[in-house]
Amino acid sequence: MKKAGFFLFYRKRVSVIFLSAALFLLSHFFVSCSSRVIFDDVSSIGTEGWHMHDKQRFEINVDDTLSTFRFFVHVRNDISYRYSNLYFFMQTRFPNGNVTRDTIECVLADLSGKWTGKGSGQHRDHLILLNQSLKFPLSGTYIIDIEQAMREEVLHGIRDVGIRIEKNPN
Repeated sequence: MKKAGFFLFYRKRVSVIFLSAALFLLSHFFVSCSSRVIFDDVSSIGTEGWHMHDKQRFEINVDDTLSTFRFFVHVRNDISYRYSNLYFFMQTRFPNGNVTRDTIECVLADLSGKWTGKGSGQHRDHLILLNQSLKFPLSGTYIIDIEQAMREEVLHGIRDVGIRIEKNPN
């Protein structure tokens, strides 16, 4: 009887140690992944649609000009969105006042019409890599404005637009 009690105690102790180690590794994984993210913000478009001249603004404070970063755009659409892609204008104002403007296409569905983003039900989330080795030339605040460029006065079906910037792992 004492022998069975010892094995039961031993099994419980091993389970506690295993569970503690698994929780430690899991929390370390989430902390290390999230510590690479220097900016992650999403702006809601709203149910009335994205008006042609409405800009979604993001202000990014940058201190690190030596590292490289991955730059993503986050798009969330509902399945009633009529197109397989999204064109938008992205204007970037640098800390020294210089401005660049780009036209960007985000592919949201494949050639067969199947959505490429993640999700189920009515919404799909797309995290689209725009630059995998971005270097910020200046420290300071960068202002990024995004406006739809789909040639519709009001674009329906896009729910959210955002930016995510992650430090590249070295």
